[in-house]
Amino acid sequence: MIDSTALLESDFPNLIHRGKVRDTHFVDEETLLMVATDRVSAFDVVLPTGIPGKGKVLNQMASFWFEKTKHIIPNHFLKLGVDDQRLDCYSSDLKARSMLVKKAERLDVECVARGYITGSALLEYQEKGSTSGIKLPEGLVESDKLKSTIFTPSTKANEGHDENISFDQMISIVGSDIAEELRHVTLDLYSFAHDYALSKGIIIADTKFEFGIIDNQIILIDEILTPDSSRFWDFTKYEPGKVQESFDKQFIRNWLLAQNWDKEYPGPQLPSAIISETSRIYLEVFETLTELKIN
Repeated sequence: MIDSTALLESDFPNLIHRGKVRDTHFVDEETLLMVATDRVSAFDVVLPTGIPGKGKVLNQMASFWFEKTKHIIPNHFLKLGVDDQRLDCYSSDLKARSMLVKKAERLDVECVARGYITGSALLEYQEKGSTSGIKLPEGLVESDKLKSTIFTPSTKANEGHDENISFDQMISIVGSDIAEELRHVTLDLYSFAHDYALSKGIIIADTKFEFGIIDNQIILIDEILTPDSSRFWDFTKYEPGKVQESFDKQFIRNWLLAQNWDKEYPGPQLPSAIISETSRIYLEVFETLTELKIN
C-alpha cells in the first residue's frame, strides 16, 4: 500500500489533507497534487487492509471521466502525474496514481444521483416509504430502476459517518441558488454517464459527486465515477429483486456485512481472496468503460 507522504517528502513536503483514500499535497497557490492510495474506506471507516493497485485505477478512471464530462461542467483536473516533469524523479507507480488539480474551495456536501434503489436508500425506503425526504412509489424491491433519477445529498464528514440529508437541509448549508445548481448538474452528469456506461454493458446504479468553487464558479472536484464512488452492475446479469453482481466497492461491503462488524474503527482485516477479487473487478470495470489499460 502506497504511503504518499514518504514518497513526496523532498519536492512536495506539504501534506495539507489526508482523506480516507486520497492524500492532497500543496504544489503552489493555485495547484494541488492528489495521490490516490490503496487504502479502502467502507461505511466511512478506513480498513486496516489495502487493495494493491486500487489507487491507480481510481486515479486514471477519474481522469477519464473528467475529460469526458467537461462539456457539462468545468472540473479541477489539470494533468496526470505521468505527464508532469516535476514527478519524473519518482517511481512510475507513484506517478500512475497522482494528478495535478486546481485548488478550489470545497462545498461541504456530497451530491448523490440514484437511478436504481439499493443500499442505504432502499433501507430508508423500506422504513419510511421515502429516501432523503423524497416520496417513492409503493412496492419497490432491491435494485428496481426508478421512474426518474433522484437527487439525495449527504453531509461531507472529514471524520466519522456521512449522513443523508434532505434538499431543504442542503439549502441551509450551501444556499438555495447553489443547491439548485448542484442538483441540476448532478442529474445531468449521471444521465450522461449512465447512457455511456450502458453502451459498454455496465449499469451505473448510483454515484456521488463533490463540487468546489473557483472565482465564483462551481466546478467538479475530487473523484468522479470510480468504483469507490459509484455502483457498477453487469447489464447482462441485471435482475431486480436481488442484490446485483457488482464491479465496485460493494463487493467489500457485502463481505463486511457478513462479519458482524459494528461499522466502527478499526474494522476487520480483509482476507486474501477478497483482496485479489477486488483488484480484479476494479481493473475489469476500468478497462470495460474506458477501453484503456492501466499505466
